[in-house]
Amino acid sequence: MSDHPLEPDATTLHAWIDAFARFTTDHVARLPDMPAQGLATPKARARAHEVSTPIGEQPLPGGIAAITERLDQAAEASLLAPGPGYLAYVPGGGLPSAAIADLVAGLLNRYTGLAAAAPAFVRLEADVLQWLAQSFGYGTDAHGLLCSGGSMANLCAVITARSERLGDDADLRKATVYTSDQAHHSVAKAVRLAGVPAGNVHAVAVDDRLRLVPGALAERVAADRRAGQLPFLVVSAAGSTNTGAIDPLHALADLCATEGLWHHVDGAYGGAFVLCDEGRRRLAGIERADSVTFDPHKGMFLPYGTGCLLVRDGAALRRAHGGDAAYLQDFDLHHDALAPSPADYGPELSRPFRGLRLWLPLMLHGAAAFREALAEKLALADHFHDGLQRMIAANAPIEIVDRPQLSTVPFRLRRESDEPLAAYNDRNAAWLSAINARGHVYLSSTALPVADGDAFTLRVCVLSFRTHREHIDRALDDVAQTSSGVSSTSRSR
Repeated sequence: MSDHPLEPDATTLHAWIDAFARFTTDHVARLPDMPAQGLATPKARARAHEVSTPIGEQPLPGGIAAITERLDQAAEASLLAPGPGYLAYVPGGGLPSAAIADLVAGLLNRYTGLAAAAPAFVRLEADVLQWLAQSFGYGTDAHGLLCSGGSMANLCAVITARSERLGDDADLRKATVYTSDQAHHSVAKAVRLAGVPAGNVHAVAVDDRLRLVPGALAERVAADRRAGQLPFLVVSAAGSTNTGAIDPLHALADLCATEGLWHHVDGAYGGAFVLCDEGRRRLAGIERADSVTFDPHKGMFLPYGTGCLLVRDGAALRRAHGGDAAYLQDFDLHHDALAPSPADYGPELSRPFRGLRLWLPLMLHGAAAFREALAEKLALADHFHDGLQRMIAANAPIEIVDRPQLSTVPFRLRRESDEPLAAYNDRNAAWLSAINARGHVYLSSTALPVADGDAFTLRVCVLSFRTHREHIDRALDDVAQTSSGVSSTSRSR
């Protein structure tokens, strides 16, 4: 060991890396055999207290073995998001190649906020962003930003829209934003953080497939203009979190162009499907948006903490976020040979080298591997939907809320005649618990509108690179085996 504790010699560093590599690869190898949810919630909470460790002046007794034991216990007490049976929320698989990129980026530890500080690394990141922009149908004027996730990407989009459509002197108390009532909650948060009152986010009606209705939007915009408001932004969905709904992107692009509104597409979950042919067909019109959010830690299977914003007019993104300072005078920040500096296109000055998370996997696997995996996920969702239809044809008491618009399938038990909504919701909650208790797959739920309120609805979301046909077949079997047990629960509760 080095005389300086924070500077391990090469032998020690190799030993550390080898030990933690063995620990993580052994954990990944066990994923298919672990309960799909992870440790049940009460036990997970107790485990959190068990692994809590005081920070000492000296290294933890037991060294790496003691450390990895605690990490393993903590991992077991978490939702098993990287597992093949995890079909809840929006899965994030965590590609091993991207984890390797994080190791490389962290050890090399170059500053990539300004291109002048690491011109070659920033060029690699810019190459990835250019490829993504082209994949979404944008031209050469487009630019993007890699950030921590969809929430930050949506915030940067709102700020850019505010800057371009309202300028610096507008009365933000009158600024209005439009989205559907199925929008992700990060949209309203982004609007509020951008200085627009939360009450100025107007939720527009949706159709029977939970897609924003352009006619209703046009009526609301006109009414707000008559009332002296300042409409400036529409946020549509390319795959809502609840059901995977895709708003009518072409029609909304037409309306926004007519009304002079910025059109932002929140494709945090679904946007990456443009990388495969079938997904591009389903997301037609996304290329006409002024900006698009998508999360590589969802649709490109990367570890959590990788979001992306793409803007058709890259100069607008820079106008909203660029800055300068006297202490940067040593750098030729705007040299023609430099790639655009990430710090000029977003709020972060200090940032990790996120570009390597995408660049290295693309170099190791090739783009075709991602396209094929995304096409597989769409096909698996269709396969699950078709399996539910076969059950219904065989008189299973199930109803499908909507066929897959992307890779999410919402479904629930069929409601009995005159069944109170509370009892109906209790039955569906019990059904979800019964499915998850089998341990093969882990599903989540949402609340979707029905005539007398919101109905508890189960949902399957297929987006892990580790999920394949056998896992969907297992999910269908668990659904079939548990549906009859909760189909006729007494309504007298």
